[in-house]
Amino acid sequence: MATKQPPFKTENQEAEWWKKIQNLVADRFEQAAAAKLGKGTVAQAARERAAQSGAAPTITIRLAESDLTRAKIFAAEKGLRYQTYLNMLLHQALNSEEKGARRG
Repeated sequence: MATKQPPFKTENQEAEWWKKIQNLVADRFEQAAAAKLGKGTVAQAARERAAQSGAAPTITIRLAESDLTRAKIFAAEKGLRYQTYLNMLLHQALNSEEKGARRG
């Protein structure tokens, strides 16, 4: 599969091309992230928090492939594993819901 972006006649053509290669892009980003990221303060703080909280139960959750791809990209940008990143998002959302319930 070509990795160099070809010229596009329409925005739809470009969207289709990106959709076709999204897994390739995510895989390459993860490879680069594994080699270069994960040493920053956010990643360090997440590791320390995980170590302090002990082992969490393992669960299975179904996600849309596009959401998982986006989560992997955002996690890599922060130097985190995508599971850690999703756990952080869920924790933030639950705290937000709890605060809203107290106000309401």
